[in-house]
Amino acid sequence: MAFVNLLIENLGAVRRITVNRPDKLNALNAATLDELTRAFEDAGTDGSVRAVILRGAGEKAFVAGADISELATVTPVQARDFARRGQRTMRTVETLGKPVIAQISGYALGGGMELALACHLRIASEKARLGQPEVNLGVLPGFGGTQRLLRVTGRGATLELCLTGVQIDAARAYQLNLVNRVVAPEALESETLALAEQLAASAPEALRGVLDAVILGGEADLVTGLDYEAQAFATSASTEDMREGTRAFLERRKPAFTGR
Repeated sequence: MAFVNLLIENLGAVRRITVNRPDKLNALNAATLDELTRAFEDAGTDGSVRAVILRGAGEKAFVAGADISELATVTPVQARDFARRGQRTMRTVETLGKPVIAQISGYALGGGMELALACHLRIASEKARLGQPEVNLGVLPGFGGTQRLLRVTGRGATLELCLTGVQIDAARAYQLNLVNRVVAPEALESETLALAEQLAASAPEALRGVLDAVILGGEADLVTGLDYEAQAFATSASTEDMREGTRAFLERRKPAFTGR
């Protein structure tokens, strides 16, 4: 599958997807959003892929936002369609069924922060800057920022970030639960890869069950969410990996999960 704006690498069972528009600080235009959707759909159906890393090319930006040169001339109808296109991409990432880690170096602003929020885990460089600055352009987040940010940080932080458009550093992002880890810039790639490899070595059906229970069940009432959890637990109990995991525990050894 050929891409113009993405680089795709397989690192064992880890797939690394890089937004490759460094001259634009990896900004998201319509073509890049469509490529991201296709790339994640492919990762979702490829049985050899157990975990995904998403990053931006270069050290200046993860993704600096939407491509303003493209956004500046849209009509209201085109703006709605652009928002829906971005929301489709983010939902594809979020519901992949395999863990996705955002490797955040530099700016993650606007659509870039929304893309990071759609990932399941986020590791940021100490030099990262995050924010939802859309209000400074006279608009609001359109790729799910108001909704995912609300669910991650709560109402107060969401309103502060979206109403003021302020950029925050990685330490503040960690305080707000926006990122899971903050590491030195020189350790960002190795730390992210180590976590991805750890996840890739786990039982895929168990990971999928966790993701579904949290992402889908978490949007429902408690009783429905508990049913998601019970169903996912039952599915995982039907796998060879479950037998291997329980045997390994009883035999005091490390399990060797095969994905079956």
